[in-house]
Amino acid sequence: MPYLIDGHNLIAALPDIDLSDPDDEAKLVLKLRGFTSGKKSTCVVIFDHGLPGGASQLSTRSVEVIFAAARRSNADRLLKQRIRKLPDPRNWTLVTSDREVQAVARARGMRCIGAPQFARELQARSRPAAHTEPPPLAEDEIDEWLDIFGDS
Repeated sequence: MPYLIDGHNLIAALPDIDLSDPDDEAKLVLKLRGFTSGKKSTCVVIFDHGLPGGASQLSTRSVEVIFAAARRSNADRLLKQRIRKLPDPRNWTLVTSDREVQAVARARGMRCIGAPQFARELQARSRPAAHTEPPPLAEDEIDEWLDIFGDS
């Protein structure tokens, strides 16, 4: 099942990522990559105020990252537009605590999860079980992170 996520709304609900952290979006994307790893789930996460706006280099096959252009739009507006255009909204889950966005989603038959509830689920899934190794990154994922953060 695909997820449509209000990025900064979810970050605010996570205990281990702070909205004032300059890398907060990248940290959330890492968590979402772990969440989708080994599953057929995908995520579209939309953040406020990215320059110049649009798709991001943080995107992968399983996690699409979109930033709202600072002056023209915001995440809530983009979420509502995306919800209205989905051909199969009943197959999607919206993650936000914004009631106005939830109302648009529910009107289209989407399942809605509040950011705190999804944050708990995300935290539980991101904790490795005792004596287990994290899953290895694919070569293309390693290359992407090296492109983003350099190979220092």
